[in-house]
Amino acid sequence: MTDTPFKSGFVALVGRPNAGKSTLLNAACGQRIAITSPVAQTTRKRLRAVVNTPTSQIVIVDTPGLHKPKDALGKELNRAALGELSDVDVVAMLVDATKPVGTGDEWVGAHVDKAHAPKILVLTKADIAKPDQMQAQLEAASKLAHFDDVIVTSATEGFNVDAFLALVSEKLPEGPKWFPDDMDSDATEEDLVAEFVREKVLLNCRDEVPHSVAVVCNDIVWKKDGHASVSATIFVEREGQKGIIVGKGGSMVKKIGVAARADIERLLGAKVYLELRVQVRPQWRRDQNEIRRLGYEATE
Repeated sequence: MTDTPFKSGFVALVGRPNAGKSTLLNAACGQRIAITSPVAQTTRKRLRAVVNTPTSQIVIVDTPGLHKPKDALGKELNRAALGELSDVDVVAMLVDATKPVGTGDEWVGAHVDKAHAPKILVLTKADIAKPDQMQAQLEAASKLAHFDDVIVTSATEGFNVDAFLALVSEKLPEGPKWFPDDMDSDATEEDLVAEFVREKVLLNCRDEVPHSVAVVCNDIVWKKDGHASVSATIFVEREGQKGIIVGKGGSMVKKIGVAARADIERLLGAKVYLELRVQVRPQWRRDQNEIRRLGYEATE
């Protein structure tokens, strides 16, 4: 009797904005690694999370939502997402079961279809989709590309998340562990701090502000008493947006800081003193140099 071969590899989650990619990644990992919000294009940086099982190591690659770009940042996000299709062992295309398949999904499907890796169609948000919606989506989405498998999931309810991982594992090649067992993600602590702060801005601010926001973690300094002093800067494009984020008497930035600090303390495993600054960088989303400086340039 032979031992079960160990499998390892990379699966890219691709799809339209708000298809549920980051939510599925978090559910698969059993913890919050990727930020989520109702705002389109919440994910801006490729994030790789590691899921270990007794017989496999699955590296899940969360990508920015594919969309019609309106500026240099949008083009960079598309380039980052599409770049993963030729570089992974499995491609999982996520489609929101509650929204009719449209031209945007067809555009994504055409790119997915060109990938040489096995392809899985993942219908998401099964917990809020009606049965007739689900059936219509299954029929329409199945025509978007030549899929090897189809699965229906609800990441918020944990429905079929393990089945999704098992399906991916089946399609991975035999191979070694690419990451150590205690590594949950390839993101740095600074990257995760910045993302947690940006998530709270997205959840608390209105109108055009979320799309104009970038966050950089300046430093994490460990003190002798064991707590961490963390400094981050929130960048926006206009003075009016800065005023919204700061709030009357600093009330909004304080609210953002309190909410972000809870996630950062969980991440660092220590008490945190968080300092947030808000600065204006006009039209940064249209400036390739600023996009690079803020860490949103697609990596090769």
